[in-house]
Amino acid sequence: MAVLPIQCYPAPVLKKVAAQITVFDDELAALAADMVETMYAAPGLGLAAPQVNVSQRLIVLDCAGSDEPADLIVAVNPHIVERDGEVCEEEGCLSVPGYNAVVKRSAWVHVRYQTLDGSAAEREAEGLLAVCFQHEIDHLDGKLFVDRLSPLKRSIFRKKYKKILQEQQESA
Repeated sequence: MAVLPIQCYPAPVLKKVAAQITVFDDELAALAADMVETMYAAPGLGLAAPQVNVSQRLIVLDCAGSDEPADLIVAVNPHIVERDGEVCEEEGCLSVPGYNAVVKRSAWVHVRYQTLDGSAAEREAEGLLAVCFQHEIDHLDGKLFVDRLSPLKRSIFRKKYKKILQEQQESA
């Protein structure tokens, strides 16, 4: 297992729609294991394959609190089949370091996906887990959380993010 480099905005891979996964093999399992290690090392609550420069429909999530047992989900080809409610939560992203914003999402989702062996699986989620599923699935569709901001807030983000990147380069 290895910690993989995380692609940061505006990397082109983050804007591409990721490919369906059709081969369930040791290579896919190794990628998932590396993604899990990368997510925990970052640390983050979720990670999508495009964030590690692999344009495939694979996400890993663990929204358990630090005082709770791990609740790792590895989802291949995930998609939301039903959603309900509305919630506005502050989000951040490993691919947009140093920037958070309030994003409107569904409060509850029903997600279908495949496991690493290709078996069908599904899960209902609410609260933080529902937000994480939506955030990571957005990555598979070439969207970042900042794409969900109003045009004015997106414009403010671009200006702020240039300063954030400059500060990060100066401190490196």
